[in-house]
Amino acid sequence: MSILIFIIAITAVISFLAPNGSSNFEKYKFNVGAIMNRKEYIRLLSAGFLHADLMHLLFNMMTLYFFGPVILEGFGAVGFIIIYVGSILLGNIFSLFIYQKQPWYSAIGASGGVSGILFAAIAMAPKMSLFLFFIPVPIPGFVFGLIYFGYSVYMMLNPKQWDNLGHAAHLGGAFFGLVYAIANQPEQAMENSLFIGIMALPLLYLSYEIFIKKRIG
Repeated sequence: MSILIFIIAITAVISFLAPNGSSNFEKYKFNVGAIMNRKEYIRLLSAGFLHADLMHLLFNMMTLYFFGPVILEGFGAVGFIIIYVGSILLGNIFSLFIYQKQPWYSAIGASGGVSGILFAAIAMAPKMSLFLFFIPVPIPGFVFGLIYFGYSVYMMLNPKQWDNLGHAAHLGGAFFGLVYAIANQPEQAMENSLFIGIMALPLLYLSYEIFIKKRIG
């Protein structure tokens, strides 16, 4: 648990030392133009430790706190760090790929890393009970994953002016966590292959839209 508490603490400290609108916030947030034109690759990682406000920080860290122990038990401290940091990086790299023609695009938050932790846990226990704020009954983890992926893919393909969520970072992070869990516990993944396959259907559709139809990117 010590590494989990350390990650939460360091994220909280950095978020408070570099609040939204500060010079450090602007210097280290994810920004396509800064990364592509000025090669400021540190932003791919540093953006994961910045948050828009206290509620943004609390939501991400609470989710990490609840699901982090599952990953620590299943993959150990090293596995936890690999999933968390790798998910932040892949989430932002995927965002860079998707929005490479939009130099003004910016994003912040640990959601990519948190998504990786969450989906690594779901891959190992797809029938775990999860609660959504607007649904008062528990739903299986793989159903939550299907809804999560489906909504994220829909919003990426049909962007709304009012929507300020980094769906690409969420998807990239979740994908990293999912793949890491499957690669490191293949026997467990095979037992859960049906549920993982159902959950991943929106990702297959997104791949078709990106690489076949060239709709985005």
